[in-house]
Amino acid sequence: MNEVSLKRLLNKKIPMKKSLIWFRNDLRVHDNEALIKAAQANEILPIYCFDPRHFAKTSFGFQKTGAFRAQFLVETLTDLRSTLPEMGGDLIIRKGMPEEIIPKLMNEYDIDLMFTQKEITREEIDVEHALKAQIKDKISFVWGNSLYHINDIPFEKNDIPNVFTKFRKKTEEKAKIRKEYEIPSNLKLLEGIDPGEIPSVTDLGLNEVKKDERSVLHFKGGESEALVRLREYFWEGDHLKSYKFTRNGLLGANYSSKFSPWLANGSLSPRRIYWEVSQYQEKRKKNVSTYWMIFELIWRDYFRFSAWKYGDKIFWPSGIQGKQRKWNEDRNSFQKWAEGKTGIPFIDANMLELNKTGYMSNRGRQNVASFLAQNLNLDWRMGAEYFESLLLDYDPCSNYGNWAYNSTVGHDPRNRYFNIVNQAQKYDTDGEYVRKWIPELKDVPNEYIHEPHKMNPEQQTLFNVKIGAEYPKPMINLDESYEEIKARD
Repeated sequence: MNEVSLKRLLNKKIPMKKSLIWFRNDLRVHDNEALIKAAQANEILPIYCFDPRHFAKTSFGFQKTGAFRAQFLVETLTDLRSTLPEMGGDLIIRKGMPEEIIPKLMNEYDIDLMFTQKEITREEIDVEHALKAQIKDKISFVWGNSLYHINDIPFEKNDIPNVFTKFRKKTEEKAKIRKEYEIPSNLKLLEGIDPGEIPSVTDLGLNEVKKDERSVLHFKGGESEALVRLREYFWEGDHLKSYKFTRNGLLGANYSSKFSPWLANGSLSPRRIYWEVSQYQEKRKKNVSTYWMIFELIWRDYFRFSAWKYGDKIFWPSGIQGKQRKWNEDRNSFQKWAEGKTGIPFIDANMLELNKTGYMSNRGRQNVASFLAQNLNLDWRMGAEYFESLLLDYDPCSNYGNWAYNSTVGHDPRNRYFNIVNQAQKYDTDGEYVRKWIPELKDVPNEYIHEPHKMNPEQQTLFNVKIGAEYPKPMINLDESYEEIKARD
C-alpha cells in the first residue's frame, strides 16, 4: 500500500449510527483512536476474534502462539471485558476467521462502519484485504501502535533511512508526539448479542502455563496490570532515573521496565509511556536514563516503519539487504540450542529462562541470536519463529528486525557477532544468573562458571558436576567458530 492510499485510509470520515470496533493489537481503552471513533455512533459492537491461524504451526513447525503468550492474551481480554462495561459496553468474543465473522455481524445488525487499527505485515494485511473485499468502504483504519504517528514522521515510505540514527535524529527534530486520546465514557452496546466465552489456554489446544518461581516478574496480561507496572517502575520504585545503566541486567524485576509484553498486544500505549516520562522529568528527574526510555521506543518505531518500507523482505532469509548466505537447517544443532543443551552456560541459561517463563532479557536475546546465526550458521528464521512461539512480547516487526540485525542481513551490514564468554563475564560476572537456571553448575566457582569444560576431572568431582554427563560438553569450539565467522564474505 503506497503512502497516499494509506494516509487516505487513516483520514476517512463516514457518518454512522451503528459501528463495530475490531480489537486486534490494541487491547486497551486508553489512547485508542479506533474506540474513540466507534464511540461516536449511537450503538457500538466491540469484538475480538480468536483466529485459528494464530494457533497453527509456523513454517518450521513450531506452535505459532505458544502457551505463555496465549495465557497473556486470555488475561488481557478478560481485563478488557471487565473494563468496557464501566463505559457502557462489553467485549464480544468469537472464534473463527475475522473475514468470515465480521461481515456476517455487520449484515445481521446493519452496521454502518467498522473501525480497526492498521497493521503492516503480510498475514495481517491479507486479512484486511479479505475483509475489505466483502464490506467495501465500510472499513476505516486508524494508526495506533507506535510512538510517532505514521503521518507525522518526516519521511515518505521509500525514504525511511536504512540507519537508525538518521531516522531518530530527523524524526526527533521534525516530528512531535501526539497527545493521548481520552477514554470514552458513553458507549452504547448493541443489544441482543451473545457475548461469547473467552477460551482457556487448553481450549486453544495448548497446555496450561506452569509458573516458574525463578521468573524475573510475574507477567499478567491486561491494561490494568500494564498501568500498575508503569506506576510501580516509574513512581513507586523510582527506577527510571537509572534505567540506561541497569537495562542490561539479567536478574530481578527492575533492571529494565519490562513493558514490552503489554506494548506488544497493545494493552499499553507507547504514548502513555512517553507522557509519563515527561511527567517524571518535571516532577522527579531528567537525565540520560529518562531520555533512554524514549530512545528505546523510537527503536521500536523504527523496526515498525522499516517493515512498512520493506514489506515481506523482513521475513526473507536474505533480509532487507538481499544478502545471499548459505544457511543450514541442521535440526540436531537447533534442538540443542532451543533446549538449552549447547554446553555453553550463558546460552543455555538464557534459553532455559525463555522455555520456562516466556521471557528473556535484551542482552540474552542478542547473544543467543548471534550464537545461532553466526556461530552455528543456522537459518536465523528458525530462531525467529521459535521466539515467535514462546515470547510473551512477540511482535513481528521487532522480532524479525532484531533477528535480522543480529544475523547480518538487517540494518547493520557489518559481519558482527558476540564473543559469548566475554559477554557472560561482563554481564554475569559472578555467575549468579547461570547458576540460577543451571543448578547442575551451582557449586562451580566463578573461574570456571562460564567455561566449565575447562575443569579437569578432579575439579569436576570437587565441584559436583561431570561435564558430558550432568552437563553437556560444548557443542562447538567457540574460538574456531569465531575464525569461521571472520572468514565469511
